Amino acid sequence: MTALRATPSDSIGCVSSELKGRLPLSRVRERGLGGEGRAQRERNTPDSIAPWAEPAPDAPYPLTVEDMLALPDDGYIYELVDGVLLRMDGSGGRATVIGGNMYAALRAFVLPRRLGVATPADGVYKFPGAEIGLIPDAGYYRAERLDRVSGQSKPLPFAPDLAAEVASPDQTATDMAAKAQRYVRGGTRLVWILWPDRQEVDVWRPLDARSRYQDMRPSTTRRASAGDVLDGEDVIPGFTLTPAAAFAGPLG
Repeated sequence: MTALRATPSDSIGCVSSELKGRLPLSRVRERGLGGEGRAQRERNTPDSIAPWAEPAPDAPYPLTVEDMLALPDDGYIYELVDGVLLRMDGSGGRATVIGGNMYAALRAFVLPRRLGVATPADGVYKFPGAEIGLIPDAGYYRAERLDRVSGQSKPLPFAPDLAAEVASPDQTATDMAAKAQRYVRGGTRLVWILWPDRQEVDVWRPLDARSRYQDMRPSTTRRASAGDVLDGEDVIPGFTLTPAAAFAGPLG
């Protein structure tokens, strides 16, 4: 799971403290929902569009990614899919460490080579052509996209080239297949879904997309027990990381 934090970060596109508190949810709700809006929101149920999370109670429909960023910090993690505001609990200690391992490994590789930018668990990616804002536990985008980034307080205006998501104990393979589908259909070229209890990483690529997320299967699964290695492929050429290193504890 990921966390929206108003703490300083060296990654562009992270949640800014300047946006926090500008748009309290109580004020957002004043927009209300007309009959047509209510009906459309009911059709776009979280089970059908984002089964990995729950809808934010009483949130209006539709919202924008900018609305989401302006919400005050209330301890929840928020994402947006097709204008529907979703919320999740904050990451536990284990997931936080794993997400940090992924971010640290990516940053240590791409920064000295000037390949691109690694983002931690507060990097907000706004997908083009849709009101979708996702926040991977660790992400990466290539250097040539930097000229499209307008400032620290704005979301990144594209899907990540690579997204790593740490599954929580209550998220299922179907849940995370739906999220992987959102990434790859939005333009993400490589998705890693990490399963801490199984010490496995599912690898998703654009060719894995199907018409229904229930029918999707990852390209492959890398296992710590087998000594497998994650490969950056053509997204981050030369990058490798073992699942064992990804799932290492806070002291290694």
